Amino acid sequence: MSQMEKEQAGAARERGRDGRYSRQVRFTPFGAEGQAGLAGSTVLIVGVGALGTGIAETLARCGTGRIILADRDYVEWSNLQRQQLYTEEDARQRMPKAAAAKARLERINSEITIEAQVLDVRAEELESLLPGVDLIMDGTDNFDTRLIINDMAQKHGIPWIYGACVGSYGITFTILPGETPCLNCLLGAVPLGGDTCDTAGILPQAVQLVTANATAEALKLLGGRPEQLRGKLLSFDVWRNEHQEIGVKAAKKDSCPSCGSHPVYPYLTAANTERSDVLCGRDTVQIRPAQRRQLNLQETAARLARLGSGKVESNPYLVSFTEEPFRMVVFGDGRALIHGTSDVAAARSFYHRYFG
Repeated sequence: MSQMEKEQAGAARERGRDGRYSRQVRFTPFGAEGQAGLAGSTVLIVGVGALGTGIAETLARCGTGRIILADRDYVEWSNLQRQQLYTEEDARQRMPKAAAAKARLERINSEITIEAQVLDVRAEELESLLPGVDLIMDGTDNFDTRLIINDMAQKHGIPWIYGACVGSYGITFTILPGETPCLNCLLGAVPLGGDTCDTAGILPQAVQLVTANATAEALKLLGGRPEQLRGKLLSFDVWRNEHQEIGVKAAKKDSCPSCGSHPVYPYLTAANTERSDVLCGRDTVQIRPAQRRQLNLQETAARLARLGSGKVESNPYLVSFTEEPFRMVVFGDGRALIHGTSDVAAARSFYHRYFG
């Protein structure tokens, strides 16, 4: 630990006695040592939507030394119901979420460092953000990005906490490289879900429960108390009053290409990640999912029609969904054309609203 880090840790202990973090410090299992560890930590939050804002605010109020916020999107009116850092003015100005969250968090806690990265997080971008990061928190809206996070975390030996929620359902799991199953191990072994907030809606209480459980795990890790980690996958439904903890140790596979004995990190290669291409002269972006899908187009059309937010047309070969300013044409293999933009990030954001 450098002299500056020692001074920062000492200052954190001093503040902890009677100041801002005193109630955490007085919680004996965490204490001054835990607070000092938190103050010296760097957390990367990928995605600053419902989960990301809740996680960011909790960690900022708790005194996490450095928080990096990465998000490609801007604030919209529909975000205000659950994305707790944003205001009506942010939505009016269409402020980038990372920038708006940074501004709000700096008013909440001026003692810590907040960094905003307005970008679409792919493998290259993620790798550039990782130097010095102690923990990655999942605030994303799609599995393509999560699998990139998973492989990058395994490659660099950085813990990360998976979290997702939709409707009244939430799920979270802490992934420790070399110890626990990774997300790739869990695919197909546990119900990770596939709906999105735009298709199934979401209750803010589900967001809050995932936030609370994920950030509690973060404090255990960053505060030097890894023996207190849950070690199980947690899922719950706040509407159906259901709660389940699933032991997943047996899901860890030695043959896993992401975390097994001979890892190749498949989701860091172009062949296994979602492809987004601007079609020349057409103001259109083509999106091809990493995994070929087999969509039931009739069910897809019906699901989009139930939203009541756009015009749906279909034939045996495709479904067209128009919600200004975009028109999305989806094919049976999951491939989509997003008409009305040449901005890849905007097109991907629109696509993942409906096909998470």
